[in-house]
Amino acid sequence: MSYETITVTQPQEHTVLVTLNRPEVANAMNTQMGLDLLAAFDGFCAAPNRQRCIVVTGAGGKAFCAGGDLKQRNGMTDEQWQDQHLIFERMVRAIVACPVPVIAAVNGAAYAGGMEIALCCDFIYAAENARFALTEVTLGIMPGAGGTQNLPRAVGSRRAKEILLTGRPFSVQQAFDWGMVNRICAPDALLQEVLETAAVIAGNAPISTRQIKQSVNMGLNTDLQTGMMFEIEAYNRMVPTDDRREGIAAFNEKRKPVYRGR
Repeated sequence: MSYETITVTQPQEHTVLVTLNRPEVANAMNTQMGLDLLAAFDGFCAAPNRQRCIVVTGAGGKAFCAGGDLKQRNGMTDEQWQDQHLIFERMVRAIVACPVPVIAAVNGAAYAGGMEIALCCDFIYAAENARFALTEVTLGIMPGAGGTQNLPRAVGSRRAKEILLTGRPFSVQQAFDWGMVNRICAPDALLQEVLETAAVIAGNAPISTRQIKQSVNMGLNTDLQTGMMFEIEAYNRMVPTDDRREGIAAFNEKRKPVYRGR
């Protein structure tokens, strides 16, 4: 499918690359970008077998996403603002609900809603020039796309409160040290390194990767005993699969397994 504000391509087998494509405004998120991302991720949720890993990045070398397009928002009525934000809320829920592993490739500034999009992904690789901030508090609002929920889960509640309550930017090194970013990459190597990791994930059994993602996410929101019970239910889903039999056969035959997602 083609979109106005994003591009969706397949750079390698089983991997989809979603690029936020408004570089002239630092990939700021307007209403159409919200609609485009919602449509794309709704499609991924509806047909998870069509891809095994998804990468999200920004066009150009300066910004991943600068957050909401404040020029478009200037002069909006309260009703127009809330109508637009409802689109953003639905978009975020679609990203979080995506059963397929999603990696953020943060290639520059990720501010406000842009940082929230990155936090909605399963993990983050970032370029050396990346910077992060949740600046909403400085504008008389607050994060409303998962920032107050995903950030504490990534860096802990006390660090998250400092970031959220001050609105101060922080460096990629700080993000790495705090556990929010998994890997820091040279800017010209970022996408290559992300795609290499995506290829490793895509080479594993897709039912397994989806069940692992779901099990981790569910376990974080419940007590340990319930999480362990959910894990066993997720595990048992894979016992009768062709992929489980292929994995064991390939190990014993000393060859690379060929998984088919069934």
